[in-house]
Amino acid sequence: MELWVFAYGSLVWNPGFDFDERIIGCIKDYRRVFDLACFDHRGTPDKPARTCTLEAKEGAVCWGAAYCVRGAAERLEEAMQYLRRRECEYDNMAIVDFYKEGETLKPAVTGVQVFVSTPDPVGNKYYLGPAPLEEMAMQIATATGPCGNNRDYLFLLEKALSDIGHEDDYITALAKEVRKCLQIPQGSISPSHISRQIPSLHLFSLPEAPVAVDS
Repeated sequence: MELWVFAYGSLVWNPGFDFDERIIGCIKDYRRVFDLACFDHRGTPDKPARTCTLEAKEGAVCWGAAYCVRGAAERLEEAMQYLRRRECEYDNMAIVDFYKEGETLKPAVTGVQVFVSTPDPVGNKYYLGPAPLEEMAMQIATATGPCGNNRDYLFLLEKALSDIGHEDDYITALAKEVRKCLQIPQGSISPSHISRQIPSLHLFSLPEAPVAVDS
């Protein structure tokens, strides 16, 4: 038996679970957007962070990584239980085709699972929806929670996409705007450097919990 999961956020650089194979590639007709609230990892209920989810868009391509877990049903279920706890802000799963780098005409893997969020601000408490770039940037620049600050999540995602050779113009533009808010050099991802820019903000120590990583 095997389980395939597509990663497009922090799972790209920090999967946090045992896997047997990782492939760089993309899914089609979805794009990455920072429209999801995070109350318990990189933000708080009073000041939620913004994290990424997927938005259906015909013709779009979203690059990331696909992870495969192979073995008995118990091993697959253990991985999914971990992911469900970690990705608790996402209220739905989509089944997608995954395309390997350099082979984007024929799917390399079908039946790949990916966490998504229902774009309904009334029925889905985590869905924030789109906002002007400057407004999103200020929210990301100032939000912080038990797992760290929101801006580092964005900067680490920007770096992870660069590392796999597929930068996302939307992420790059948002990260540039956040750096402008923080008055830090473009391209900087140093948490210590970033934290010095806003003395009133600080990192919280991580509480003990079954899952201690952000979405």
